[in-house]
Amino acid sequence: MSLFEILAIAVGLAMDAFAVSLGAGATAYARGARARFRLWFHFGLFQALMPISGWLLGTSVAHSIAAIDHWVAFALLAIVGTRMLRGAMSDHDASFSSDPSRGLTLVMLSVATSIDALAVGLTLAMLNVGIWYASATIGIVTGLLSLLGIRLGNRLGSRFGKRMEAVGGLILLAIGVRILAQHLG
Repeated sequence: MSLFEILAIAVGLAMDAFAVSLGAGATAYARGARARFRLWFHFGLFQALMPISGWLLGTSVAHSIAAIDHWVAFALLAIVGTRMLRGAMSDHDASFSSDPSRGLTLVMLSVATSIDALAVGLTLAMLNVGIWYASATIGIVTGLLSLLGIRLGNRLGSRFGKRMEAVGGLILLAIGVRILAQHLG
């Protein structure tokens, strides 16, 4: 597999993380350097580890993962998106637990945006592609595009405040619905 093909796969896989980063960056929580670091690092790390996990699982488990991966991604994105919408619609600032750059929310977002990479890892195993180089490329590209999404979200969020948090929640819900529709359609 050529570098161009691996980069194309990496950019395709990173689009969900980019969109989530854009929405997370629009919240008041992801404005500091630590929050930005946590988001881009975790998105890049999970995106790099999922293909390795898929590659290690091999083709014998592919059918059971493919049957539920879209439901898991949808559920995780719907939960986080709904929490963001609730925070945007409340009169007071959202609670600490809705910070997209911390705790369970960060883990759910990281898993939800990288589940497709698990299937890519299975595919790479079937194609006998070296997983380490491909996985590192996928992780780096995702990390960089996530950082770009956070920065863009920060700029939009500082201008439009809670409306951008609502848009971020809607983006997460839309991504979840798109993932579900792609797998069910």
